[in-house]
Amino acid sequence: MDLKSGYPYWAVKNGLMYAFPRLESDTTCDVLVIGGGISGALIARKLADADFDVAVVEQRDIAWGSTAASTALLQYENDVHMLDLARKYGEPAAALIYRACAEAIFELRDISREVADVGFRRQHSLYLASRRLHRRSLIAEFELRARHGFDVEWLSRHELQERFQVDYAGAIWSELGAQIDPYRMTSRLLRRLHGRGVRIFDRTEVLRVDSAGRGAMAQTRNGFSIRSGHVVIATGYAAQKWLSTKVARNRSSYAYITDPIDRNVLGPWSETMLWESARPYVYARTTADRRLIIGGEDDAIDLPHRRDRRLEYKTRRLYKRARTIWPLAELEPAFAWAGTFAETSDGLPFFGTHPQYGSRVLFAMAYGGNGIVYSTIGANLLCAMLQRRRPPLQALLGFQRIAD
Repeated sequence: MDLKSGYPYWAVKNGLMYAFPRLESDTTCDVLVIGGGISGALIARKLADADFDVAVVEQRDIAWGSTAASTALLQYENDVHMLDLARKYGEPAAALIYRACAEAIFELRDISREVADVGFRRQHSLYLASRRLHRRSLIAEFELRARHGFDVEWLSRHELQERFQVDYAGAIWSELGAQIDPYRMTSRLLRRLHGRGVRIFDRTEVLRVDSAGRGAMAQTRNGFSIRSGHVVIATGYAAQKWLSTKVARNRSSYAYITDPIDRNVLGPWSETMLWESARPYVYARTTADRRLIIGGEDDAIDLPHRRDRRLEYKTRRLYKRARTIWPLAELEPAFAWAGTFAETSDGLPFFGTHPQYGSRVLFAMAYGGNGIVYSTIGANLLCAMLQRRRPPLQALLGFQRIAD
């Protein structure tokens, strides 16, 4: 296996698109966003549109962390079934969450058109029953989604063989899904915001945030301060270091990409992403230049050096797994990478204030396998909270659900 690996694929593909200055003096703003990944970019855009004076700081180069490692499947479907969310929080709440995810895909489409040239493309989704015993629960999941108006279809084993040439007990086919280049989206969006007057600083690490009275104060490693009305911490899995209590667990995920595949070989997979009911699951999608991205093999390792040492082994496992799905396709890995992500116990993100900091500091923890979609929801939710509105999702996606 002649495998190139190392940096996340999107960063290698695009190179360093834009550089922003370091913070070199004290400054003030209405809202400071800590984190220059896709979550921070989407939040900054929403706040700027609402006429907040926004500054963004990132300790590395913009979009270089988890954003660049994301495989960027955009789905309304969560790692946790709608059925399981209904059992835990009630059917209306489960439907509200799934509907918000669906609406977020359309919002991402609109933002992509606004920013331009970020690789957004609509795709269908095929959720496979990995084992026969999963078939019954997936049928129940399909029926619940259909009852709430989602455009889904149940495919039998025979229909899967005819339409997709795969041998599984059944699957949920969903009309709504998409893909994007997350690194390019973040870089171009922040560049656009910079042109609108949003101050963006990379290679600027915030060490401490203090909140009291009418504002917050952030202190950077190089000794400068940022006074703001509010702070939003949107640093991905690293945001947990700001909290004294653990709200998620870090995990590692692995992915590889193939060389371009002949269109006739890809067939329906050129417009269909795949994932499965097994946990951990394997997932796959195509790119605009007809490559397959295949990912999964998640594990509990969250130390980068240990994770990276396992990359070749994990890539071989993904390759063997992919061959059982597409026995005739050209699936040799061309480039592989790994990344760390965070996962909550119920598969849902956390957005909002935490008792440890009070009302001046808000968190954007778009954790789980649906991070970019969750980030879009979170941008709307946090903006509403800063405008002193109470959106319906606030209670469902806030830290209060831990105590309930």
